[in-house]
This record gives sequence, structure tokens and C-alpha cells, in this order.
Amino acid sequence: QVQIVESGGGLVQPGESLTLSCAASGLAFGLYNVAWFRRRLGNERELVGNISNNYVESYQDFVKGRFTIARDNAKETVYLRMDTLKPEDTAVYYCNVYYGRGDYWGQGTQVTVSS
Repeated sequence: QVQIVESGGGLVQPGESLTLSCAASGLAFGLYNVAWFRRRLGNERELVGNISNNYVESYQDFVKGRFTIARDNAKETVYLRMDTLKPEDTAVYYCNVYYGRGDYWGQGTQVTVSS
């Protein structure tokens, strides 16, 4: 049974940092690409960035230079390091693990950036 679990969300002040984790189990994690999405209140879900199964990273313009995605295949975990957080980064963040016909999502973790 495949499980995808995000963690690490919370309340931070503008300018602070936070690292989210996405832990996978029940699949051959090294084969899978991983994307981070977010859904801000009243908005559609949007792609934040992704990391391929060969460690190639890609980011949306609105997080470039502030967010970093890394993976640790031995721990079957992907991280989203978020620096210089802004109030507009407030959202539920989701992890999507995908490869071929496999497409799995976690339940999301809330990030709130507020003073």
C-alpha cells in the first residue's frame, strides 16, 4: 500500500524559513519524480516545483531563489526548503509522487506566514 505523508507545516513570520518533508512508502521511490503543489485559499492548486528521479530540479518563477527541493532516496523522502517566506506563500502544500501510471498524493500540510 502506497503512502505519501507531508509534514513540517506551521505558522511562521514573514522572512522566516520552513522545511516541509514528504515521506513515501510502498513504492520503488527512486524511480519516481516528485512535485510540490500548493493551494492558497480561494485559488486553484498550483505547481511550486519538482525534482526528477535523476535529481533535476525545476521551480515556478514565484518561488525561484527562495525555495529548494531536495531528495534523499535512502530515506524515501523529499524536502521543500522555503526561505524568505511571504504572506502570499500561505497555503496547503501537497506532495505528488509520480512515474508512469503511478500518481500518488499526500494529504497536505498547512503553512501560514503571518506577523
